[in-house]
Order: sequence, then C-alpha cells, then structure tokens
Amino acid sequence: MKKYVKFAGVALTAVLAMSTVAFVGAEEEDTGIALDKTAYDELIAAGDVADDETIASSTWAQSVKDAGVLRVGGTRTSYLFSQLDETDDVTRGFDSGLYELLARYITGDEHNIELTQVDSSTRESVLESDQVDAVFATYSITPARQEVISFAGPYYTSQQAILIKAGNEEVTGLDDLAGKTVATQSGSTGPDILAEYAPEAEVEEFANDIEARTALEQGRVDAYVTDYTLLLNAMVKNPGTYEIAGDVFGPEDNYGIGLPLDSDGVAFVNDFLKKIEENGTWEALWKVTLGDRTGIETAPAAPAIAE
Repeated sequence: MKKYVKFAGVALTAVLAMSTVAFVGAEEEDTGIALDKTAYDELIAAGDVADDETIASSTWAQSVKDAGVLRVGGTRTSYLFSQLDETDDVTRGFDSGLYELLARYITGDEHNIELTQVDSSTRESVLESDQVDAVFATYSITPARQEVISFAGPYYTSQQAILIKAGNEEVTGLDDLAGKTVATQSGSTGPDILAEYAPEAEVEEFANDIEARTALEQGRVDAYVTDYTLLLNAMVKNPGTYEIAGDVFGPEDNYGIGLPLDSDGVAFVNDFLKKIEENGTWEALWKVTLGDRTGIETAPAAPAIAE
C-alpha cells in the first residue's frame, strides 16, 4: 500500500486550495547534511514482523492489522525527525522510522501508513476523534495531556534551548531573555517553561516551528525557545543561519507516542519499543537520522520505558 497524506480534519485537495500565507517558510532551501536514504530504507525493511499471537494480544494492534494500515498523526517538516523527500515522496527521520518500523511490525509492510499532518495544537484532537491510531511528533509527555490521551514510551529525551539569529550578541543565555520578545509554539510545553524560567520575557506563541523561525529571521522576535532537538533540526538544515544561546535548560522533556486514552496499545507499543532497543535497531536508527548528520558519534542511552 502506498503511503498517502492528509491534514488533520481536512482533505489534502482542500488544503492545496487554501491561501499560501499559512505556508510561509515551508519551501526552505535544503542546504543541510543529507540523510543516507539507502541505509535508512534498508534498516526499516529489515525490521521485525510480529506473529499473529502477539498481534491478537492487543485489541488496538489487531484493529490496525485488520485495517491493513497504521493511521499516524505526524509531520513532514521536521528535518531530523520526519522530513518529506519530494524526490520520492517518502518521509524519513527518527520519528518516521519508528512509525514505519511499527507499521511493519503490525502489518508486515512499512509502507502501510496513512499520515495525517498535525501540529502542537491538534495532536490530542486527532486521537480523541479517532482520525489516527497513534501520534509520532516529538510529543512531550505531560500530566495535562495524559488526562485526555495515553502515551507509550518515552522513546527519546530532550530539554529546552534558545535559538537566535547568527551574530546576535544581545542574547547569550537564559538571563538575557528578560525584556526580550521570545517566540515559542502554542500547545507545546514552551509557554509554561518560559513562564517559570524567563518570567520577564515577552512571549509570543506561534502555531508551528516554521512560523516561529520566520518571525525570528524577520526580526519580529529576539529568540525562539522550544525543544533542543527541534532547534537542532533548523541548525543542521540551515547552516550559518542560527545559533544556540547558552545551555539547555528546564526539566527533561520525554517524548512519547500518543495513543487513545486507556488504549491497550500502550502495552503493545511499549513492548515493541523494548524490542527495538534491545536488538540495536533504536541505536541504528538514531545513528542514521541524527548522529551521522550532527557529528555526534555516541548515541545517547534510550530512556527507560514506563511500565
């Protein structure tokens, strides 16, 4: 089955008819370090396939298997985690690799995916309305979100960081955000973290990463605060355009896989994550999508998966 894409609650054909204003910055020039597509595709194609007994142990997994497709809420513009390659219409990255491996594990084919594009303000709603089976979108696990959905994982850990335009000497770290206009994403953990760690900053919330970085590039904000790994995306893709000011800060940000509230898919996906961590697939995926492209030679330890 060929993967196809839609936006949350909107058919793709309708989206294409919308004003292009919402997509300012979406066609950024790709000058970053390319992913090794051959190595990536071979890694995914070698993923395990679950037996019928394993699938039958979870009503969530059995439903996906019966449908023949894993419906995923995700993105196509996260350079290291889930970036669309328009030359072959395939989305690749750390998150994309995980959901492709999961689709292969359940359905027997990593291409059996229906991708609904989400942003930080729609990730819960697509699960609550049964538009998707799971959300893979550098999705931070928070108590508020756990009231309306469930999470498998965590599968990755990050913290917050400050992105500035290259050459900005006025913002060198967290203390310099006082009195400055700081962008973050609405619906993310950014607003609450800024309220705690930079209470004197003037915070402006944007719908997505591209809008926030466009505001930074245009000088409408002084800095942009969000997950360090997301900012690393921008720096790898646009060398010389941005810098990280100071050190990472805030609580550890655990990324989870969003699932319907109280779904038995949580246990199933957690078992899947444990398998790929134990057999080395998690580390291999990290290396091809993140390590090789950022110059980081040693893979981090995978976070402990919640029981």
